[in-house]
Amino acid sequence: ENILAENRLPQVVRYICNRNFGIGADGVILIQTSKIADVKMRIFNKDGTEAEMCGNGIRCFSKYVYDNKIIDKYIFTVETKAGIKTVKILRNNNIQEIEVDMGMINFNDYKNIKINRNYNGPVSINLKIKDQKFIGNYVSVGNPHLVIFVNNVDNININEYGPIIENMNCFPNKINVEFVQILGRNTIKLRVWERGVGETFACGTGAVAAFGISYYKGICGNKAKVLLKGGELNVRYDKSSNHIIMSGIATKVFDGKINI
Repeated sequence: ENILAENRLPQVVRYICNRNFGIGADGVILIQTSKIADVKMRIFNKDGTEAEMCGNGIRCFSKYVYDNKIIDKYIFTVETKAGIKTVKILRNNNIQEIEVDMGMINFNDYKNIKINRNYNGPVSINLKIKDQKFIGNYVSVGNPHLVIFVNNVDNININEYGPIIENMNCFPNKINVEFVQILGRNTIKLRVWERGVGETFACGTGAVAAFGISYYKGICGNKAKVLLKGGELNVRYDKSSNHIIMSGIATKVFDGKINI
């Protein structure tokens, strides 16, 4: 039986991502052929669920297909469940960076949120978790996010609040949660609770969602550095396309084999 048969994929992903018995990872990415783009990416969370998109994942994916000559050009397109993304391989002081056109952010993607009526602009949700109150701003970057501004992200008990918010009934497909601290017009600090994963060291779509809301509200300028536990990402608003562009490094860690 094909280990990558659709009915076995969730089980295989959970095994690979298990940090005690498998390789250990936040997710698994598959490379497939595409009829509508240069190459196709599928991303699975460590709980076996398939996500629409992953900003960090697409950078790692793009570096891999480029370095292994699956794609032989600097600019190429990637098919994802969140649409076709354009990728550029850049050189910056001999450091390879990956730039991804993340498209337009969407405030009206109501399939991932239960609300009583339609709104123009971001949906704001008042949350009360135990004795703590938050205001969440809903946005889609192909996948759903709830952006919450706080005074200090280091003081947030993300392991307590993250899973509660992720699994609230108003989010039928669960949700990614970003706690955002504004450090200046062009710098934001971010902690992310990813649905189906937990807290991660970085999240590209989360950085785009946090910046998108910040820019919309006039808190940030048209570009910003996003500080995450695992490093930095650069995001900017491209006025000509109305898209948000994300760039950052991707680093190879190891090659290996695993028996499944």
